[in-house]
Amino acid sequence: MSTHSTTITKTPGVLPVPDDAADKSHHVRGSNGEVVKFRNPHPSYHGVDPWMAVRKILIPQFTGKIKLPDTTPPTVPVSPPNFLASRKSSSKLRATWLGHACYYVEFPSGLRVLFDPVFEDRCSPFSFMGPKRFTQPPCKVDEIPLVDAVVISHSHYDHLSHTSVVTLAKKHPRAHFFVGMGLAKWFKSTGVKNVTEMDWWEDVEFKLTPEDKDPGDAAADEIKATVSALPCQHTSARGLFDRDCTLWCSWAINSGGKKVWFGGDTGYRAVPEVPEGEDDWSEKYLSLPKTPQFKQIGDCRGPFHLGLIPIGAYSPRIFMSPMHANPYDAVEIFADTKCEKALGIHWGTWTLTYEEVMEPPQMLKEALRKKGLPDTGTFDVCDIGESREFE
Repeated sequence: MSTHSTTITKTPGVLPVPDDAADKSHHVRGSNGEVVKFRNPHPSYHGVDPWMAVRKILIPQFTGKIKLPDTTPPTVPVSPPNFLASRKSSSKLRATWLGHACYYVEFPSGLRVLFDPVFEDRCSPFSFMGPKRFTQPPCKVDEIPLVDAVVISHSHYDHLSHTSVVTLAKKHPRAHFFVGMGLAKWFKSTGVKNVTEMDWWEDVEFKLTPEDKDPGDAAADEIKATVSALPCQHTSARGLFDRDCTLWCSWAINSGGKKVWFGGDTGYRAVPEVPEGEDDWSEKYLSLPKTPQFKQIGDCRGPFHLGLIPIGAYSPRIFMSPMHANPYDAVEIFADTKCEKALGIHWGTWTLTYEEVMEPPQMLKEALRKKGLPDTGTFDVCDIGESREFE
């Protein structure tokens, strides 16, 4: 197998951006003008009051009004993944779900991209406490045969794992990590040098050039991709004192004529307290502000052959909706971003919130039907370890 060297070239002004991109309204600057934090700039987001967490989560859980979801098997089926044998094994776009927000995407160009790899038992700063997996990873992180690029949406522990990053960097020393602004420092502190941090609406050309081209090796062609950091609506932190100090992003990868949009982790609109049993997407609530960012992504960078869109970790809505999409939100995001097909992420791995484990895929079908879309074959979910192919 040939080895490839990588070249990263920034390409400002090549791809379209929305009119307000230059405002950098998501930047929070200090007295010296430097960016010190980041924020969600639209009224579709509001901050979460810690007292709300006490009233809406801790007290109801203590009194038994809300309960943790039942994770008793069977839940989501898990099977070993079947990765392609070589870079030129398929002319189709291929995506394999490895749990939660982690997808491994094999482009027909030969490019291999891993999104938000977290293979640990707990998504926590501690190995002995914090959310524990109720479905196991379908493979070990070092069993993934080829990794050219690793894309990180943000710094939360269910999307960024120190152990997984170090293992990947050791197994794939040429792999390049793409991260939001402010996060490169963390990677360099772990010993990872191949890292590029980006702001919203920034693009780079990522080129892999064979170093030891063998005329008989069909995988030794030069591989090109455009990597774009794009907006989403979320937050970041790894400790008590670094909230919103690094940027959260969605991402687009364009290689070999195939375009993938990775939503990472995002909300769509902040929903107020709604009476039990009432639909917050009914006529009564349609005037709630929605983030314009996803329509901007669709207009400026779409359409996409495949979207990887979060559908889970949304209950209670009053607390989670500013930063986590439910399936109804996800279908709106799917339409806004102009994805031709989509697969659901951000569910089926850890109990981060209070909806039942299998509710997200069931609700997704309802949301698709309500939108007038087919409930299969357009925006689907996979088993963990399963691969789907797209023309």
